[in-house]
Formats: sequence, structure tokens, C-alpha cells
Amino acid sequence: MNRYPKEQLQNLVAHLASRMGVPAEDAALFADALVDADLHGVPTHGVSRLNIYLKRIDAGLIDPKAKLSVDRRAGSVLVFDAGNGLGQVQARKALDLMTNIARQNGVAAATICNSQHFGALSWYCNYAASRQMILLAMTNCEPAMSPEGGYEAFFGTNPIAASFPTGRGFPIKIDLSTSIVARGNIIAAQKKKAPIPEGWALDPDGNPTTDASQALLGTVLTMAGHKGYALALMVELFSGVLSGAAIGPDVGSMYKNLDRKQDVGHFFCLLDVNGFLEYNEYLRRIDETIDRIKASKMRPGVEEILVPGERSARKAAVNLAQGVPVSPETIAEIEQWCSRLQVEFNCHEVVC
Repeated sequence: MNRYPKEQLQNLVAHLASRMGVPAEDAALFADALVDADLHGVPTHGVSRLNIYLKRIDAGLIDPKAKLSVDRRAGSVLVFDAGNGLGQVQARKALDLMTNIARQNGVAAATICNSQHFGALSWYCNYAASRQMILLAMTNCEPAMSPEGGYEAFFGTNPIAASFPTGRGFPIKIDLSTSIVARGNIIAAQKKKAPIPEGWALDPDGNPTTDASQALLGTVLTMAGHKGYALALMVELFSGVLSGAAIGPDVGSMYKNLDRKQDVGHFFCLLDVNGFLEYNEYLRRIDETIDRIKASKMRPGVEEILVPGERSARKAAVNLAQGVPVSPETIAEIEQWCSRLQVEFNCHEVVC
């Protein structure tokens, strides 16, 4: 991995997006979402995805200038249409609109249809936490995972996430796919021509495989067997059925279906902490909870008990100081786009 200054990397990504017709303010949001994933150690949802987003814009499968519309409102409930725009941009705008409602009523809930793959859910959840909010987020995805007992792809990896503000300088962040592993890890293994661990996936005939290419043609396994299947179905019902977006195998693949839109659906439920508890009292209680967890008896060989989100926060601090790591393969793709769009590759590698 090569390392690059965060600001330079973001500016470069934003510049490329702008050249593809994305308005400057939207391009900055888009770039922030991608680089933030790499910053926090989630390269599967970071700049490595830039190539396919730009390809889909180029093919007319993503509208770079799409307007977010509100199709329905009932009290604190909003129904958004992303207009087939960039998922990160439209979902972040939806979240900002929800924030005003949550501050007034204590809670806001929304569905978003006609969207795309929209990156790491933790980007939205951490943003909400920074504003004294708690966001529960879900999204369906292109089909990659079969129901328990089957081997035909029906569900996406259908992640669930939430972040809770704390007084420790980082939010407690829960962000997990309902598959045993995020599909992006299999895509990364395929790019490197590396095997995947046993128990991750099935090939197209329903047999266990360690071949990343066969796994991408087959299905990813659910986490915890039938429990992961149940959670994946729950996410599909909230994000697909309730939103009016595509459901299960009707969701378009961002990599395979270069002839039709994705129509991904998202579900957000935003809670204003102040609507439930005075904020300083909330911070006292959650920090006390963290202390009690960390004071638990440790297993042999364990030096520290961490809470979810702590490791990625530490990684982000290191990457901010030392440069954001990006693979040579991804840099090569970016350089090709720079050449095509006549954008200077103004991003200087950090030497540690």
C-alpha cells in the first residue's frame, strides 16, 4: 500500500467526479465518503470503488446531477427518491433533511429508493453521532447471498449500522454485513488473485470454494447461519419492500449490469439523543458503560478490551498522520482516469 495525504486524495477524487459532471459541492461529499472509508481501514468501500462509479456515470447509469425528491411525508416519516444519483450524495442530503425533523420531534425515519451502492454505512452514522444523534442505517445490495439452505443469490450482503456519540473522542460504531464477510473483501481478493478462507462462500453449483472468482459467481454465506439469514431478510424488508426500491435479485449489479440502473433502497432511523435524555447525562452514562466493559476480566493473552469503533478510530488517527493507504491497483485506475479527463495527478506519496 502507498500512502497519500487525506486532503490531496479527496481533492483528486472530487476533481475527477467534477469532470464527469458532478456539481462541485456534491463531488466534495462523494470524495469525503470514499476517502473516509480508507481512512478508517475499510478500503473495500473506499477509493477502490471510484473506477466503477465513474464508469457507471460515463455509461449513463448514474445521473451525476440528480435531484433528491421527497415523494411523501407523514409526520416524522420521509420517503425519498434519489433520482438515480450518486448514493453517497443523495443519502447524505436526505440525512441533513431528517436532522431538522429529528431535532423538532426527537425522531425521524426515512426510506430512499432509486439509489446506488452508497459506501460504508458508518460514514453516515458517525456523521450523525457528531451532531448528538444516533442513526440506525440499513441498505439492500446487489444479489450476492442465498437464503439459508439455498445456493442462488437473492439477498445482498445487506448491512446494518449504528453509531453512538461518546465523550471519548470517537463514537461507538457498529457496522456489519449480514453475510459472514463483506463481498468487497472477495472482490479485493480477486483483484490480487488471492484465495479466500474456507467458509466464506459457495461456487455457482452450491459447493464450498476458496476461489474468489468462483465465489463472485456463486454466493456469500450468511453470518451465523439462519440468524444471519433472518437479519438479511429484515434489512431487505426495510430497505427494499418498504422503500419501493428493487427487491432481492431485482437490484442491479454495479459491476455486472452495465446496461441498467441498480435501484438500491436504504432505510434510516435518526434519533436525537436530547429527545430521550439530557446530553451530558447521556455522555456520563455511555462513558461509564465503556469503563465497565473495559474493566471486565480479560482472557489470557489479551492486553486490552476494545469497544466497537475504537480500533477504526485509532487507525484513522494513524492514517491521518502517516497518509491514507491506497493500493497500487487503485492508483493505476485513478491515473488512467486522470489521463482521460486531463486532470493532474496532484497527489504526492507520503514516505514514512
